[in-house]
Formats: sequence, C-alpha cells, structure tokens
Amino acid sequence: MPHSLVINFTPISDIPVGYTSGKHLHALFFTLVNSVNPELAQYFHQSEANKSFTVSSLQVISNYKNRDNFLNYKQQNNIKKGSNCWWRITLLDDTLFSKLTKLWLNLRPQKPYHLGSGELMITSVLASPDSHLWANAISYQELYNQASETERNITLKIYTPTAFRQGKYDVSLPTAELVFNSLLRKWEKYSNISFSNANLDCLFPAYFDINTEIIIEPKTKFIGCIGTINYKILGEVETTLIKQINTLADYSFFSGLGRKTTMGFGIIKRLKSSS
Repeated sequence: MPHSLVINFTPISDIPVGYTSGKHLHALFFTLVNSVNPELAQYFHQSEANKSFTVSSLQVISNYKNRDNFLNYKQQNNIKKGSNCWWRITLLDDTLFSKLTKLWLNLRPQKPYHLGSGELMITSVLASPDSHLWANAISYQELYNQASETERNITLKIYTPTAFRQGKYDVSLPTAELVFNSLLRKWEKYSNISFSNANLDCLFPAYFDINTEIIIEPKTKFIGCIGTINYKILGEVETTLIKQINTLADYSFFSGLGRKTTMGFGIIKRLKSSS
C-alpha cells in the first residue's frame, strides 16, 4: 500500500536556507524513522537504491496562497522561527503497512529535531486525502481497480526538477518512453501486479509547457525539467493496456519520477483531464 504523508511542523529556531532541500531532508527522514523504529530505518537505508520512499523539499505555508496544490522545490531565504511548515514523504513498499501504522501514530515526540543549525517541532502527521491534497493512502489493487479503461488523455504536472538516467548520462526531456518506463519499474517492484507485457508504443506527447531548471548545491549539479505535459494513447489499443497506462499515471502521485526522488526531485501529480 503506497502512502503519501504530510508532516506539519514549526521551527523553534531559524533554519538556514541551505538545509531546506536535498540531502539534508533525506537525512531527516532517516532520523525520524530511526527515532521510533531503528529496524525500519535500517531497511530504508539498505533499500535506498530501490527508491522505496520519496521526500519533498521543505514547504512554508505563508509563501503562497494555494498551499495545498502548490509545491515549491527550493527556498530563497532562511526559514524563520515560528513559521508554519510542512514536508511530504511517500512510502511505496506494500509489505510495510503494519509497521507504518505504528510508526506514524507515534511520530509526535516532544523533543525537537535538528535540521542544520535549526530545530523543529512536529505538530501533526496527515495521511488522508481530506486532510491535505498531498496526502493519501490506497492499496495497489485499488489503484488498479479504479483506473480508467477508456481514458486516452493523460496530463502530468511536474513540480520539482526531473531527469532520467540513460546510459552514463542524465536526460531532462520527459519523453513518453522515459516517463512511463520509470513509473513501470517502480510499479513492477512494489505492487505485485505485473504489467511486464505492457507495450507503451501507443503513447505520444500532445502538449507540453516545460522548462529546464538547474540546481547547483555543494558537490552537486542537477539539471531537470518542470512544467506540464500531456500524452495521448493513439491507435487501436486493448482496454487492458489503457487501464495499465492510466494506473501508472495515477501511481505517479506516490512513486515520483526519474532520478533522485529520495532527494526531493521528480515530484509529479496527474491533473484531471479537461477533454
């Protein structure tokens, strides 16, 4: 069962801007899990290459009006003490459901957590879609059952810089092949519902409004795309394949896309079709 959890917190001292994304929030994730379940933290550490979780960058509510639907991939300034903040984590491994229930119920310690030289206090953990637009939990089987067998129009919004590994190099252009093969690999690993025979040659980009973004951090340079892209399923296609493609598009909300999803990159959401 994939989970998307929103953690609300308040800094009790200023958080330096350099600690609001990337490897620092990646490390905070391990710290949070380790505080209530060291064995689970070790599991995530060992499975890191398998991308069994994703994290977002730190979000500050006062920075924008539509606080639920917008997701900022970088902060420009230090986060001030007392700010209302949130942070999103997704968990993909279906075998962890029983452990995760206990984990997130107990993730409200009275002690502060460190983020750089700053400290923060967790105020709540949200897991249901009626609590936050970036929170949800659904079984893999239900994701598949709910997917459309007829919808041929798929629009994806890429919120944080996204790139794909192709051989020795990164590719920032979100072709249908790169996007849906990325989603398919995670689906095949975690869902136990095989789409291994899915032929994605029927998918074609129809509209795109994307930009290239360059993220430069100490010892790191990441080039990726953000924006909106629409794909269409064309030709004579069996309903089973249409359903599988729609399932993958819906799954993107949890799985993330492309490289470095454990560092806040590749956050994506499917938008409702207008036609």
